[in-house]
Amino acid sequence: MTELQEFIKNRPQLIWYVKDYEHLGEESIVEHVLNYGDWDDFQEMIRIMGIERAAAIFREQAFKKRTNYHEEVSRYFQKYFDARTSSVYA
Repeated sequence: MTELQEFIKNRPQLIWYVKDYEHLGEESIVEHVLNYGDWDDFQEMIRIMGIERAAAIFREQAFKKRTNYHEEVSRYFQKYFDARTSSVYA
């Protein structure tokens, strides 16, 4: 189990319907931390995976026609990641 999977396993309230944390992908973990986590959860996720990787995953998912990100979460983190990473979502 990766450090990121251990991190989410220790926060079952963020992804309550999952029992097998070893098969969770980064995409699912980022989505659940951004949608349901608090600031400390977010900061720990960034420590583990880095802001560039988290931003890239978010950008790949958040603005598709069908997305699971809450609208206010998408708006906030688009601005947050754009201000703090080298690549800007086009």
